[in-house]
Formats: sequence, structure tokens, C-alpha cells
Amino acid sequence: QLQLVESGGGLVQPGGSLRLSCVPSGFTSTYYAIAWVRQAPGNEREEVSCFSSSDGSTTYADSVKGRFTISRDNAKNTVYLQMNSLKPEDTAVYYCAAYFPMEHTVQPLCGKPLYNYDYWGQGTQVTVSS
Repeated sequence: QLQLVESGGGLVQPGGSLRLSCVPSGFTSTYYAIAWVRQAPGNEREEVSCFSSSDGSTTYADSVKGRFTISRDNAKNTVYLQMNSLKPEDTAVYYCAAYFPMEHTVQPLCGKPLYNYDYWGQGTQVTVSS
């Protein structure tokens, strides 16, 4: 059974840093996209970053460019989201989600609408406040 487990959220002051972790299990394909998606109360879900295993490419929302970094540690089978210079508007529940293409491809897999992501973690709360 495919599962995604997030961890690393918490309370941090503005300007601080957090690192979120996403551990996927039950994956049999090496072709996938892992996205970090956040949702604040009253807001729609927003994809903040994505990693594509097909070509190693990454994407970022304009709101987090230069502050957030997505990475994958193959040895630990973990996808990280390093968040620096955090702002109060970054406060949200953060989810990791996985998308699997129908065919193996070397094309970038990020940039798909969120309804394409079939597997979601339980979410981890990030609160940025003084």
C-alpha cells in the first residue's frame, strides 16, 4: 500500500527555518513527482514545490522562490523541504503528494494539476509567529 508520511512541522518565529520530511513507502515505480502542497484556513491548496524523479528537475511557487529548497535523499528514501526566512504568511498545513505517470518518461513530471496527485500524506502544521 502506498503511503506518504510527513514530519518536521512546528512553531517558528518569523525569519526562522524548518525542514519538512516526506517518506514514501510502497512505491514500486522510480518515475514519479513528489510535491509539497500547503493549505491555510480559508485558502485553496497551493503547490509550493515539486521534485520530478524522471529528470531531477524541481519547481517552486513564486511566493517561496529563494527561500525554500526541495531535495531527495535516495539513501534515506526521503524528500525534504528546507524552509528558510519563514514569514507569517507561510503558516499552513503542509502536505506531500505523489503523482505517477502512465508511462515511464524522461520528461519533467512537475506542473501537473493537483487532481493528478493520487497519494497524499496526513499533513504537518507549520506556524510562523512571534
